[in-house]
Amino acid sequence: MKQVNHPTIDQLTDTHPVALKAINITKRFGGLVANNNLNITLHIGRLHALLGPNGAGKSTCINMLSGDLPVSEGRIELFGKDITSLTATQRSLAGMGRSYQRTNIMLDFTVLENARLAAQSRNQQAWKWLSLAMNQKASVEKAMQSLERAGLQEKALRKASELSHGEQRQLEIAMVLATDAKVLLLDEPLAGMGSHESARMVELLNELKSSHAILLVEHDMDAVFAVADDVTVMVNGEVLETGSPEVIRNSPQVKIAYLGEDEGDTQSRNDLGLVKEAVYV
Repeated sequence: MKQVNHPTIDQLTDTHPVALKAINITKRFGGLVANNNLNITLHIGRLHALLGPNGAGKSTCINMLSGDLPVSEGRIELFGKDITSLTATQRSLAGMGRSYQRTNIMLDFTVLENARLAAQSRNQQAWKWLSLAMNQKASVEKAMQSLERAGLQEKALRKASELSHGEQRQLEIAMVLATDAKVLLLDEPLAGMGSHESARMVELLNELKSSHAILLVEHDMDAVFAVADDVTVMVNGEVLETGSPEVIRNSPQVKIAYLGEDEGDTQSRNDLGLVKEAVYV
């Protein structure tokens, strides 16, 4: 088997600047330690997947990074600035965008209105509060650019409720892009999608990672191994292993964590993509 030479941390920093860094972050709920001393680094131009079984602590981790939950211990840096004490709103204004497990859009508004509202949060002009919102040219242009990038420009005037599930997830990402976020925290964006919609989302993620730092929490292992540059596996609130997709596929620790002592459990292997090859290109 041909050896794959993966880039060192120094090489990554040279070619893919560090955007977000979590240093020994811990979250306690009373006596329960949900996350314990997590270290995660996101780079511009790379997609970092966060994997783990249900209850591993993935949602707690992404909630701490986004500011939806305060950390109990540790430090979070965004482009070298300590943002540990900043609120979710302040982190958003600093360049962080977040999507949630459940679609978070305004169904009765048009696709364009959803994206325009997101853009308007960065182009507020208080003295124009009596003017029509759609007359705010900068916000509308930013919204249309974001919709085009997400592949929804032709459906801009349709109500969000008329979109398919996959298109609604694309709209949610378009709304994040409309805020000019450079760090994207995406919580299961492929959940509930069919194969065609999943493939379209993977294509979008591959395109976006060239100019963003992305953390992807996802259970679709085919998609993860098709798009991820780095993978962190969590178990019981702690990082089990971090490495390239190839390293994670072949990790004895990861196999044991998912398979237990019975390595003949084919279904568990499929859950981590250890048998099933990626089908996306």
